[in-house]
Amino acid sequence: MNPSTHVGVIGLGLIGTSLAQRLLNAGYSVYGFDVNKARCDHLAQLGGEPCESAQAVGIHCKQIVFAVFNTDQVEALLEVKKDNPFYAHLGPQHQVICTSTCDPDRIESLASRLSDAGPQFLEAPLSGNSDQIAKGNGIFLIGGSLSVMNECAPVLEAIAKQHFFLGKAGSGGRAKLAVNLIGGLNRAVMAEGLAFAESMGLELVAFLEVLKNSAAYSRTMDNRGLKMIHSDYEPHAFLNQSLKDFTLMHEVASRVGQSLPLAKEYVEIVKSCISHGEGHLDNSVVMKEMRRRRTITD
Repeated sequence: MNPSTHVGVIGLGLIGTSLAQRLLNAGYSVYGFDVNKARCDHLAQLGGEPCESAQAVGIHCKQIVFAVFNTDQVEALLEVKKDNPFYAHLGPQHQVICTSTCDPDRIESLASRLSDAGPQFLEAPLSGNSDQIAKGNGIFLIGGSLSVMNECAPVLEAIAKQHFFLGKAGSGGRAKLAVNLIGGLNRAVMAEGLAFAESMGLELVAFLEVLKNSAAYSRTMDNRGLKMIHSDYEPHAFLNQSLKDFTLMHEVASRVGQSLPLAKEYVEIVKSCISHGEGHLDNSVVMKEMRRRRTITD
């Protein structure tokens, strides 16, 4: 076994599966774990090696990518706690690349608590949905140790086209929350603009091309425009995940004394979609809510 060619992935949802696929395509042997057995089975179909636990991943791999849902799950993997079945038992020989969108203050604290007996920790949230990441167009926003980042560079470069070092642990998460806020608002603005154009009788595919060449252009138009127009809500990023991220943004904004009025309105849009049973769909489903808000119909 050559450990340098083995990489672990813990959390095999949309993002984790895209990460595993990138690593497999780059020639790595990927060992993965998820509490959902169907996701482990999917990893096997892709050519990876499913493991029965997070601890088993660490037996095979020195470098392990976390792609779990939230901060609680990251802490559970890395810290011994009473009645915690998810503790990964990772030691100083391990390097953790945490791609999850987490509470930056808690991540900063976690990094400082990890003792010499614990793993080397690199905060590396990714900007990009699962489709963008699968194509290699994600961007790492990194906080932590420069030396650890440099040691992990081959894995980072196999996954994403760029990585930015932003300072101590917590800095990457703070940047990710700001990026996600702007991205979410871009989706909502585009959905509202498309719904407005549609209400006025414009043909949306042609209008989208106008938008892409106008002063209003954003990359959201490239990866979400046609999905909105054609009501294609196959998930690249779940709407429920967007609500989790925006809830966290408001918590952090409250700590630093920053009002987020536009983010507050976006949360109301998302909550309305979820109340209509759309939380499991792609976050471009906000387009449905904009169409629901018409007061005049054909």
